[in-house]
Amino acid sequence: MTTAPHGLGIEVVGASKSFGAFRALDDVTIKVHPGTIHALLGENGAGKSTLVKGLVGYGVLDSGNIVANNREVRIASPRDAQALGIGMVYQHFTLAAGLSVEENLLLARGRLPWKVNWKSERAALEAFMKRMPFRLPLDAPVAGLAAGEKQKLEILKQLYLRQRFLILDEPTSVLTPQEADEVLGLMRDLTSRGELTVLMITHKFREVMAYADHVTVLRKGRQVGTSAVANTHRDQLAGWMMGTAAVHEGSAVSDASVIAEMKAERPARRPLDADAPVRLQLSNISIVDDRGHTAVRDASLAVRSGEILGLAGVSGNGQKELIEALVGQRRVHEGQMQVLGETYHATREEMTRLRVFALPEEPLRNACVASMSVAENLALRDFDRAPLRRGGWWLDRRAMHDRAARLIVDFNVRPPLPERAIGTLSGGNVQRAVLARELGQEVDVLIVANPVFGLDFASVADIHARILAARDAGAAVLLVSEDLDELLELADRIAVIAEGRLVFETSADAADRALLGRHMAGHTEEIEVQPPILEPLHAGV
Repeated sequence: MTTAPHGLGIEVVGASKSFGAFRALDDVTIKVHPGTIHALLGENGAGKSTLVKGLVGYGVLDSGNIVANNREVRIASPRDAQALGIGMVYQHFTLAAGLSVEENLLLARGRLPWKVNWKSERAALEAFMKRMPFRLPLDAPVAGLAAGEKQKLEILKQLYLRQRFLILDEPTSVLTPQEADEVLGLMRDLTSRGELTVLMITHKFREVMAYADHVTVLRKGRQVGTSAVANTHRDQLAGWMMGTAAVHEGSAVSDASVIAEMKAERPARRPLDADAPVRLQLSNISIVDDRGHTAVRDASLAVRSGEILGLAGVSGNGQKELIEALVGQRRVHEGQMQVLGETYHATREEMTRLRVFALPEEPLRNACVASMSVAENLALRDFDRAPLRRGGWWLDRRAMHDRAARLIVDFNVRPPLPERAIGTLSGGNVQRAVLARELGQEVDVLIVANPVFGLDFASVADIHARILAARDAGAAVLLVSEDLDELLELADRIAVIAEGRLVFETSADAADRALLGRHMAGHTEEIEVQPPILEPLHAGV
């Protein structure tokens, strides 16, 4: 029987890295003790990715030393990192979409015999899965997995390889609170037993306070704070991240006041109008997934003007297929969708005429063309209409550039360069650019899925404020999120989807987190299901 691996301690001393004149990392020192969880915080562009790329061999540091278990090492390639026992779960998936879960796990080993003994490999993988806090069907094709399921598979790959130092880049961004606690609970258990060391990049203060032993904050490439978690608090961490005067100049301004000021900038929410018209309505719809299974079953809902309906659920329970149907990427098998009382098939013409806009999950993959410029991506909706189209099919690039420049300023997209390829932007700025395109005009219906996946503190606040502003301007907003905190903060009503069915609904003010969690997990045997607050209208009404 193989002995369990031991956690690997890593220390980075004086790390620096530049890209031309830009200083991405400036004399950063961080020590991750073996058998601990060390959280790494910072806004987009703070230097977190540059630091961890140096640890996994994808970007050799310009200067600085790396010490593993008190021995100086050189990491010049991913092979060097893997040989030391360093593995990473990336924010963006690194899976072979055309293969199964089982095949992806085997590929992670790197070297396979010319003839695979599938019987013994399957037995070993089934035994491995039984020890994990979450499981995936080994024969499931990765292309059909939802984002949360893909994230689980990425973590499973590293655990399967028995790595001793695991870097987690936003590991719970698309997981429910229950799933997040399962995953981080496993990390906590493995580190406390000395079998693993974890460096966790996260923007969720709850996860830092509940699971991490130490925390380091980077800002603009510099290390601005390191502390044992027991000796700090959320407001201090937020102050370090935002670069307040309290941190850098010792003024009397408290970190808590910065947080209060940020919250105060959010648009005030108007009370709901009970007589507002229904703008989005789904009546008994069913949707089939890529495997031919029914992913959404007989679902009905209605969203009024000036309302946010939050849809909660464990990833993989039909949310992905529902969003794809609403934005025209998947056919509705049964039932009917309506917008403003009109039958809706999510064609480009209908979405334009009925003013339906969307921010799908993974926008760089589902809402953008990465190699095209920001200006071109902002024109994808209306490049063939005036004022961008003139004189037949002539594209007015000056008009496209000028409008993009205005939207970039309005939505704070950085860097403010219309001709830059959108694929080179950070995650938060890609989200802002897509929001600029979708919200840069009058909106009747807004479809949003996991809008702040993996984003930093400031980006989350900005994007949430944009969604609330659309709601207050009269849009009907369907917000699908695996982050229950996000739904409780933004939604007016919350519905729960489990195994493709809408099983529960409540007002956000009356929502009980534990009860929502039980419905999300499908534990409804002893729960009295409340009737919907807003009954869907009959077709044609």
